[in-house]
Amino acid sequence: MAMHVSGACFSVFSGSRVGNIRAVASEGFATVKTAEDKVKLGGSDLKVTKLGVGAWSWGDTSYWNNFQWDDRKMKAAKAAFDTSLDNGITFFDTAEVYGSRASFGAINSETLLGRFIKERKQRDPEVEVTVATKFAALPWRLGRQSVLAALKDSLFRLGLSSVELYQLHWAGIWGNEGFIDGLGDAVEQGLVKAVGVSNYSEKRLRNAYEKLKKRGIPLASNQVNYSLIYRKPEENGVKAACDELGITLIAYCPIAQGELLLFFLTVST
Repeated sequence: MAMHVSGACFSVFSGSRVGNIRAVASEGFATVKTAEDKVKLGGSDLKVTKLGVGAWSWGDTSYWNNFQWDDRKMKAAKAAFDTSLDNGITFFDTAEVYGSRASFGAINSETLLGRFIKERKQRDPEVEVTVATKFAALPWRLGRQSVLAALKDSLFRLGLSSVELYQLHWAGIWGNEGFIDGLGDAVEQGLVKAVGVSNYSEKRLRNAYEKLKKRGIPLASNQVNYSLIYRKPEENGVKAACDELGITLIAYCPIAQGELLLFFLTVST
C-alpha cells in the first residue's frame, strides 16, 4: 500500500514529464504531497491523483501477509485506505484475482475495497474515491462477453454501478481481440469511464490502441512494473510507445515492493 511499508503503491506518469512527489514517513504511514493534484489518463477525460494505492495485498494469502489474513491485517488495510483519503490520495487499484478464492483464508480485494468505500461514505458522503480494477485473461474466457460478465461481477463485489478505470490485467493466450472489443463495449454501456491494459508489450499496446481508436475510444493507460531498479519499459519500447501515442504509463511497484524504501531509509540513517 502506498501508505504502509508492507504493501504496494503505484505512480502515474503522463508522457515524459514526471511531477515532483515528496513522501515523509511518520509512525508507519506517509503524508504525500504532489506538485499537481491530478493527471489526465491518456486521451480520456479521467483525472486521477499521481500517487495511487495498490490493493494487491488486501485479503491475499498466496503471496502477501505471511500466507494468512486476520483482523490485525484487516485493520491495517482499512487504516491505509482512510489515511490515503485523508491525505488526498483517492486513486485505488485492485483486480478480480487479488485475494483469490483459490487461496485458503483469502478475502477478495475488490470486496474489501468496496466495504471500505461504503463505510467511509457513511460518515463522509461527499468523499471522492477513484477505482480501477482489472479483467483476468484466463484461458477458458473467450470473447467480448467474458469481459462484460467479469466486469459486472467486479462491480457487484465492489458495490458500485461503475468504475473509473477497467484494465486487461495481462494479454491472454488467445481471444485478445475480443477482450479489446469488450473494453469498448464497457465504455459504451457506461460501466466504466476509461479503459486500459496492464503488462502489455509494445506490439500488443499498439494493436489495442488502434482497435479502440476505430471506435473513437482512447486507450487511457498501460500499467507495468517500473521503478528505479526495474527499467525495462525504457528498454523494450513500452514507455516510448506510451509517450508517442499519448497513453499514460502507470507504474506498479515503483518502490520495488519496499526494497527502494528500505534502501532510502538505510542511506538516510
